[in-house]
Amino acid sequence: MPPLLLTPGPLTTSDRTRAALGRDWGSREADFIALSEGVRARLAMLAGVGRTHVAVPMQGSGTFAVEAAVQTLVPLNGRLLVLVNGAYGRRIVDIAGRLGRAWVALEAPEDQPISAERVAEALAADRDISDVALIHCETTSGLLNPLPEIAACVQRAGRRLLVDAMSSFGAVPIDGGRIPFTALVGSSNKGLEGVPGVGFVIVEAAYLQGCAGNSTSLSLDLFAQWRGFEANGQWRFTPPVQVVAGLASALDQLEAEGGIGARWARYRHNCELLVEGMRARGFSPYIAAADQAPVIATFLVPPGGWFRFQAFYEFLHARGVVIYPGKLTGVESFRIGCIGAVGADDMRRCLAEVDGFLAEHRNGWTAA
Repeated sequence: MPPLLLTPGPLTTSDRTRAALGRDWGSREADFIALSEGVRARLAMLAGVGRTHVAVPMQGSGTFAVEAAVQTLVPLNGRLLVLVNGAYGRRIVDIAGRLGRAWVALEAPEDQPISAERVAEALAADRDISDVALIHCETTSGLLNPLPEIAACVQRAGRRLLVDAMSSFGAVPIDGGRIPFTALVGSSNKGLEGVPGVGFVIVEAAYLQGCAGNSTSLSLDLFAQWRGFEANGQWRFTPPVQVVAGLASALDQLEAEGGIGARWARYRHNCELLVEGMRARGFSPYIAAADQAPVIATFLVPPGGWFRFQAFYEFLHARGVVIYPGKLTGVESFRIGCIGAVGADDMRRCLAEVDGFLAEHRNGWTAA
């Protein structure tokens, strides 16, 4: 039985996606150029912005695409407001600092969403802010930030919004026709259920046209990458051709499933089964139900001193179930993912293995 990756990516992929990786492609050949162009067009359409924005894929992990977006889209004399309630907001702060961009952080606790009201206040108080960066789903905890409300207040303030939708794109509906954003960053290996190796930025074409010269990197210059695609449909540097083919297959499967709405419903059911099952076994979820994204759930280490995460991880791993350690700064925790080519039976399989661990390790401890 293949391993069950209950992580936020890399994640469990379908047989069909893995089969799509088996062909070799010439990166300059017409068939691969057509494949890449089809993926680009479909990504923009999935975000609801096919007429106004362009999808620019980048080789590498999602963080590569985030860094490309920050240094290409935030002007050299701009000022970036970063909304921080987890590790990935802090990563954007680090990126901006290393790139020499002026930045300011608006922080909230890791279990609390960033409120649109606080964003509006920050923008009103600092007219030098040109851009706002938001993590839609903060996979540090599994928290879903209120993208529609924040996007509306950023638009009213006349600033640009950069959305890190790494874990949410493909998993949570995002309608760019109703949610205004300058750019949205995603990855092949999360809600779209592809494999790692491609990040992408879906960016407003009219704005991108004026961004030449902002990037101080050759390979992470989003403007130059876009101009290369526009010129001849080709990637500037060697693309991960099999990853692109896997993503194209994954997009076919997303369409066959019924689109992002249907996938969101499956993930939400996965998450509900998981959270309810873990709660019944004595594990408290870290995020309130109203703020929980159906992507990954964080659970607090139970009291009593009997639980050791490494033993828990190794027990599950030996039985083919892979989870994540915690990433919170203040409390001990661990995380279990709900996305990928997985369903209710997989959640039940995970819970059955948790039962096995509890039977061996809880030593008479009982749930409150």
